[in-house]
Parts: sequence; structure tokens; C-alpha cells
Amino acid sequence: MGLPMEDIHTPTVPSGPTTDHGAPNGVEHETLSLMELIAGKDRVEAELSALGSVLDSHGVNMNTALTTFDGYPRDDLDIAQIRTTRSRIIQLRNDYKGLMSRIEAGLHAHHAAAQRLAPHPPPSLSQEIITDQSANATDTGLIETPFAKVNSVVAKSPADDAGLKAGDGIRRFGNVNWINHEKLSKVAETVQRNEGRSIIVKVVRRVGESQASQELQLSLTPRRDWGGQGMLGCHLLPA
Repeated sequence: MGLPMEDIHTPTVPSGPTTDHGAPNGVEHETLSLMELIAGKDRVEAELSALGSVLDSHGVNMNTALTTFDGYPRDDLDIAQIRTTRSRIIQLRNDYKGLMSRIEAGLHAHHAAAQRLAPHPPPSLSQEIITDQSANATDTGLIETPFAKVNSVVAKSPADDAGLKAGDGIRRFGNVNWINHEKLSKVAETVQRNEGRSIIVKVVRRVGESQASQELQLSLTPRRDWGGQGMLGCHLLPA
């Protein structure tokens, strides 16, 4: 059966940031534009999803034991591929944290630059309001990009009562947006923390067969006693 392997779970590479997602041609994250950082974030999320599927195909996750009770490697698993996949996931998770920090800093820097470029002399109160709204428009547009789509809604469920419809694009779910939703895991956390309490959900909805759309702000209250599964009664997919 082979020799016991006490360190079989240990990644084959360090867990620090070692990849260059979002940094084409070896360019450091600090020199990338905000949109390039966002593109890098999307690529990291896509690869993490693919690697998660690899682990799923083996019936394991990041914490599944790879050894028998007496310390021998399990012969029903492809140990080498699982360890390589886990190592890559660790790398990407660190990269993702770095990208998100840079994106957040970039949004703040963009807003600060817009304020510095405000017209002089100091505008009137009404002009200040208009300028501030313009400076925030780009930030809001980026943050409120739809990050999830409503795939289906069960009749008479909390989602149905709130007015959600299949095809709606979710722009905000409480404090969750496209930057921090973490593959929709933060949506699930928000639901669990707010059972019986109203959550503000911002959606964009296509009007008929045209390209026109409307923006809606709905109030959704998660609850278990509506007669179906879960606390929402709808199925969300990543946008």
C-alpha cells in the first residue's frame, strides 16, 4: 500500500500571491487601470470556478482527507491532481484578495481625482450637488453592475411577494454588490442574517421584447414559513 505520508495535504507551493491575473505581460497590479483590474478579477473568478469543478469531479473539497485513518494515501483518489488543484486555488484566493484591495483603492482614487478636478471658483450649492453626483456616477455604475440573474421564482414565495421576476438582474442585495458578492456566497450570508427582516434589492428588468429596461428597488423579507424550500423561493445564477 506504500509508506505513510504525513504531509500529503500540504500544498506543493507556498500560499502567497504568485500569479499575475489582471497583470498582462508581467505588469504589476499597481500600474493597471481600474478596468484592467476588474478584468483580472473576472478571470480569477472564472478559473476558481473551473478548479472548484475539478475538485467536485473527484468528490472532494479543500478540506477532504487524502489519507486513510492510519496515514496512508487513499488509493481511490488522484492525489497528485487534487494537491495541484488545491495549491492553485490557494494561489488564486490570495490573488483575488489583492485584486479586490486594488479595485477598492482605485474607486476611492477615482472619486478623489474627480473632486480635485471640480470647477473653480467654488460653485454654488446647486452646482456642488450636480458635480458630486457626476463624480459618483462612474463609481456607482461600476459597483451596481448586475452580478446575478433571477433564474426562476416560485409562486407565493417571499421572492414572489417582493415582486422579483425571472430574468431580473440583481444589482444590489442589501450591502452585496458585484465587487463583493464572492460567487453569490455573500447573498446567502445576507439571507441567513436577515430572516424575518426586510432586505432592499435593486434590480434591472427588461421591458417586453425591446432593449429598454427599468430599474426597481424591491423589499424582500426572507422567511421559512412560506411553504416551500429555502427562505426566498427563487433561484439565482451568477450574471
